[in-house]
Amino acid sequence: MKIAALALLLLAPCAAALAEPAVPYTVRPEVKAFVSDLVRRHGFAERELDRLFAHAKRQEAVLTAIQLRPSGVRSWTDYRAAFVNQERLQGGLKFWNRHRATLARARTRFGVPEEVIVAILGIETFYGRRTGHWRVIDSLATLAFDYPPRAGYFRAELENFLLFARDRRLDVLSVRGSYAGAIGIPQFMPGTYRRYAVDFDGDGECDLREAADAIGSVANFLKEHGWRRGEAALLDAQVSGADFSAYADGGLRPRYSLDELEKAGVRTRGIAPADERALLIELQTPGVPSEFRVGFHNFWVITRYNHSAFYASAVIDLARRLRDAQPL
Repeated sequence: MKIAALALLLLAPCAAALAEPAVPYTVRPEVKAFVSDLVRRHGFAERELDRLFAHAKRQEAVLTAIQLRPSGVRSWTDYRAAFVNQERLQGGLKFWNRHRATLARARTRFGVPEEVIVAILGIETFYGRRTGHWRVIDSLATLAFDYPPRAGYFRAELENFLLFARDRRLDVLSVRGSYAGAIGIPQFMPGTYRRYAVDFDGDGECDLREAADAIGSVANFLKEHGWRRGEAALLDAQVSGADFSAYADGGLRPRYSLDELEKAGVRTRGIAPADERALLIELQTPGVPSEFRVGFHNFWVITRYNHSAFYASAVIDLARRLRDAQPL
């Protein structure tokens, strides 16, 4: 991944005009303004950025992928089955065994249990097997300039990507990732990479294609977002009556006391953290009764990785199975 050079991006016309021929990034006014801003604030060479943007390609498949949304109520049963299954369990146990010392060191340093780190890497990229085949410059340019709903976010990530590449002397055109521009085994966006990636193997660089750096960086990300060592993230729950529905509001931040939830008919299985704020999570599957969980602060921390109760619940479920499968 190391070479030299820099590369920028920008794609073609607006998403509403998909049938029109792509306008080269180098002549689009919004791209020119973006380049000028990078030159002014970060000292990039305008000529080099123009050259790099001339190589960036608008990807219609990226626009299609980013706009795909499931219709109706999503299925927790289907979502869980996609990530919490025998294949990922066996792959996770092999990964854990191969990197046991590194995972233990991450737990000691950052306070994050091995099983949580392994589960996140398993869900994100199947332990590094599926890190994405898209050129990051193409993905981010497409979304930064041809996806108006989140253009601001992706322009910031494009800026971070160019800074990241310059800092590490990378060939921008060679970096591959997801259709949204996420990179490496833990699928960090460029801004997250710059803020939270750590050199955990001590070789002088943070390379998220490498397992040790991926392990340390996931643990560091969670710690920096407030992970509390030794505290439960989630407990299974049962509900009764109808009052609980006011608390299953879809929020991700713990806001309620356990007494409030108990009075609303919520019962947890297991020992809850003392005096901890909580949230009630309803995991819905069309046509069958919902599953319920009570989440705590560490559950919210996992949702900083992916802002989804389904995602964080799947991480915890896979982590539990990984931990239970470990030899005593």
